[in-house]
Amino acid sequence: MTTFYYFRDDYSEGCHPNILQALQETNLEQQIGYSNDRYSAEAKTLINEQLIGQHADIHFVSGGTQANLIVISAVLKPYEAVISAHTGHINLHEAGAIEATGHRVEAIDTSDGKLDVASITPLLNQVNNVNSVQPKMVYISNTTEMGTIYNKAELTALSDFCRANGLYLFLDGARLPSALTAIGNDLTLNDIAELTDIFYIGGTKNGGLLGEAIVIIHPELKKGFKFSIKQKGALLAKGRILGLQFRELFRANLIFELAAYANDRALEMVPAIENQGYSFMIPPCSNQLFPILPNPIIDELAKNYLFHTWQKIDGQHAAIRLVTSWATPATACDRFIADLKRLTVKYKNEATFH
Repeated sequence: MTTFYYFRDDYSEGCHPNILQALQETNLEQQIGYSNDRYSAEAKTLINEQLIGQHADIHFVSGGTQANLIVISAVLKPYEAVISAHTGHINLHEAGAIEATGHRVEAIDTSDGKLDVASITPLLNQVNNVNSVQPKMVYISNTTEMGTIYNKAELTALSDFCRANGLYLFLDGARLPSALTAIGNDLTLNDIAELTDIFYIGGTKNGGLLGEAIVIIHPELKKGFKFSIKQKGALLAKGRILGLQFRELFRANLIFELAAYANDRALEMVPAIENQGYSFMIPPCSNQLFPILPNPIIDELAKNYLFHTWQKIDGQHAAIRLVTSWATPATACDRFIADLKRLTVKYKNEATFH
């Protein structure tokens, strides 16, 4: 009997064994609450060591949606808006969390989930028009929800534009470790700090049980930020749980090792998928794949694998999303490819398969 396997996301497993071991070893130690513990301090030091000369303020919260709504609501005035790609997490996947804080999301259609200067510029026509919401922040994700990444030239152009026009640049880094270890990446964590005003590093999707590390670079945004965390119910009394996880993830750059592993598992499937005659909606570069498959094959694969059917391509085909994680075994990928090959032969040879 075939075992059902999840390719739906990169947070279905628990956490890396190092984290479990550290939690067990420190379980009975007494620590000061609300992220004033020793482990949180050690984690912040490890992260800041990679941000040369930035002197960032770092805060730990439990999840990505929480990080996004706290950052955006803390930074923007009530009449200010945030610009996002239409596919951005704050626009499609957070149940109106940003709007619930009183801020409009100005969504822009893009083909690859990325924003650029040309797409943002028209929205600046609203600036100083008292009848219009005022754009003040640009929100991007790296990797994006489409699995694409920003290169240094693209991020530099966005950064320069935002600074010239008085816009804050906020990077959602739920999958930032994956982006920084992806094919074609030429950015470092320090580059991210130099080119953005505020960003976060995801732990939930990168080997942690839960948690995101918000990194504040812009001096004005540091003021009173912890009060916003508390007001939104995100300042954990047992903040040690978050700090300890990031200490382990940043020891010896474990977080990037895990992300590279997840990317490798996905990218190893690409040639085999292409060899069956299939293409991808988005060129693969990280741990998210978007192969375009015939609908009958998608239906058959769904009996043994959990994944998103992402987008209808035509009447006979759709793009699915496959996501690998730090814990995805190579055997699961091999089995998926073997099933795809078997179903492809059946699809091509049997008219009754249609």
